[in-house]
Amino acid sequence: MSSRRRQIQGGGRDQGSQRSSRLNELLREIIAEELSRIDDERLEWVSVTHVKTDRSLDRAVVIFTAALGSEEEEAALIEVFEQHRKRLQGAIGRQTSLRRTPPLSFEPDVHLRNASRIEELLAAQRSRPGNADSDESDVDLPGDEGSGAEVSDESDVDLPGDEGSGAEVPGA
Repeated sequence: MSSRRRQIQGGGRDQGSQRSSRLNELLREIIAEELSRIDDERLEWVSVTHVKTDRSLDRAVVIFTAALGSEEEEAALIEVFEQHRKRLQGAIGRQTSLRRTPPLSFEPDVHLRNASRIEELLAAQRSRPGNADSDESDVDLPGDEGSGAEVSDESDVDLPGDEGSGAEVPGA
């Protein structure tokens, strides 16, 4: 094993999930680094968000996101990734001490797309006329004129310790 190979630290049965997390992060770093070396402008605005491997290393799913990417563009990017799959797997093989390199598959990060869609819906809801969030001045609060609630005058309130203190309250 050459000194250039990256190794996964730790291991053991009780640390299996920690080892998987470290492996996934290592694979994400290697793939992202290799993508930056590939001269393909279709991959210019692509980020690898994470990698998911199974315990037996039968496969590794590379989760990616593309700036301003629609679902159609993401489908096209999967094909681009497939064109570069062997190169990416080769980089993993050269830079790790894994006995076998898991076959790579590629999926868009639907969580980021869904979060973006939720933000769009919330922004649209806030900007709709008649929305309570858009105009708070129509809300009647207790103590407002016309709400039927009365606010007492502070000068009529007797506080403990005021009897015979000799202190006068202005306006009393």
